[in-house]
Amino acid sequence: MSKFYYNEEQESYDAIVVGTGISGGWAAKELCENGLKTLVLERGRMVNHIDDYTTANKDDWDFPNNGELTPEEKAKQLKQARTGYTVKAQHNKWFVNDLEHPYNETKRFDWMRGYHVGGRSLTWGRHSYRWSDIDFEANRKDGIAVDWPVRYKDIAPWYDKVESYIGVCGEHLGLPQLPDGQFLPMMELNCVEQHIREKVAENFDGRVVTAGRVAHITGDKEFEGRTKCQYRNRCIRGCPFGAYFSSNSSTLPAAERTGNLTLRPDSIVTEVIYDPNTKKASGVKVIDRITKETFEFKSKVIFLCASAIASTSILMQSKSDRFPNGMGNDSDQLGRNIMDHHLGVGASGKFDGFEDKYYKGRKPNGIYVPRFKNLGGNTNSKDYIRGFGYQGGASRGDWEETIAELSHGKDLKEAILKPGGWTFGMMGFGEVLPYEDNRMTLDYDKLDSWGLPTVTFDAEFKENEWKMREDMREQAVEMLTKAGLRDVQSYDNPGALGLGIHEMGTARMGRNPKTSVLNGNNQVHAVPNVYVTDGSFMTSASCVNPSLTYMAFTARAANHAANELKKGNL
Repeated sequence: MSKFYYNEEQESYDAIVVGTGISGGWAAKELCENGLKTLVLERGRMVNHIDDYTTANKDDWDFPNNGELTPEEKAKQLKQARTGYTVKAQHNKWFVNDLEHPYNETKRFDWMRGYHVGGRSLTWGRHSYRWSDIDFEANRKDGIAVDWPVRYKDIAPWYDKVESYIGVCGEHLGLPQLPDGQFLPMMELNCVEQHIREKVAENFDGRVVTAGRVAHITGDKEFEGRTKCQYRNRCIRGCPFGAYFSSNSSTLPAAERTGNLTLRPDSIVTEVIYDPNTKKASGVKVIDRITKETFEFKSKVIFLCASAIASTSILMQSKSDRFPNGMGNDSDQLGRNIMDHHLGVGASGKFDGFEDKYYKGRKPNGIYVPRFKNLGGNTNSKDYIRGFGYQGGASRGDWEETIAELSHGKDLKEAILKPGGWTFGMMGFGEVLPYEDNRMTLDYDKLDSWGLPTVTFDAEFKENEWKMREDMREQAVEMLTKAGLRDVQSYDNPGALGLGIHEMGTARMGRNPKTSVLNGNNQVHAVPNVYVTDGSFMTSASCVNPSLTYMAFTARAANHAANELKKGNL
């Protein structure tokens, strides 16, 4: 992308998009391609594709202290350090300073944020899975929360569109709980992963080990401005090849090519302006991050894509006579039903064999085991509802195994040239149910540097998640044991909500305005020209990574908005 704000800034637009991450990029692309003059607002700094990925080609030894930050630098990210990966010099510039961007915890909540153009599309894990009707129908069948107002058939064409555009590699499996899609060639399993795949199929009816479905270009299909994965596994630093999907390499350039995009970084949206005469939103209020000047921009339609917590904060701050408790909050559901995925539970072990085998490159994904519990019949559990999947992989031990006080001279030199033995690990990702009392609120007594209220989290795992975790650990141990691994060890490090970095559910969609914030087209029930298409809209969480679903719903909503504008309905 170019190093400037696109187009001359003006006061009024056809559409405004708040946020430039996975959802915001797709909203910008679809709205611009539909001919709408679109202003895209990003609260953080500009990031230019390729030029600003300054660590992408460096090796660990190019960084002072091998990338370890000083205690003073680490103190700026005490909360985000809980993930284990934000406090590295290689990645550090993508994650905010906790001291400059504080939040409050009634109960621990790990909120990982990246404030810059591209947002977390530059650092996401890239796993891309479709939901099925098992997911969309689960709330209704279980009598949990509210029913989704859509089903798989409504979203399937948009999954097709998104997958074809971003590039998702994977294997067709024919599983009802994990629908197949438009796939590029699957990344190959290594020999131990393939062995475990065969042993799991042999010992467990209905269980599958496949490669993770990830948004990386493989094969020979061409993607404009992007090329295939180079197997460097430095994705979190920003990919100069555009091999994995990000807003900066893909959707924002597509929006720019239309001539309809105006991008304004350093623009903190504080509220959506409500017009009581039209009963619609008329625009947004903005604070310049650097100068702290205030602005107003007007538009016919507004897309909130700032992330589940940030978009809902904007709605909560958008108070008026009509909405004294925040725009669209007639149901009192704004900020409630916070979900994530619970992880950090699984097993690992050692594998004897294939000592003569190795692998080439650094594959940026591993294996995936789709959900196999609570699908009917003998898969059902009496202890918990919903399900989980696993991610993991096999690798050979490295030089660290050679370190011992007595390993000196020739013995060390010979040992360090030989790869270690094979190990395999798998970690579960489980569904978190939507609980009305798992929520976020705004604290107007604790303001940030821009005079805005800070977020307070009061959310936790409950009995269903704890019961599920027991089974996640036990099933991992059983699979690895029957696959022939030795020294199988289980682990369970639950952390807290937020650690999965899949926060969602704070402005859920539903059929009834009395119990939900959004309708089935992602529109605020009472303000139809405001759409929310990031994780906020999620009504339940499934057990798969949610980003592909955010993109599909965003593309669908943006085209709905464009059509409604053309009809004069907005």
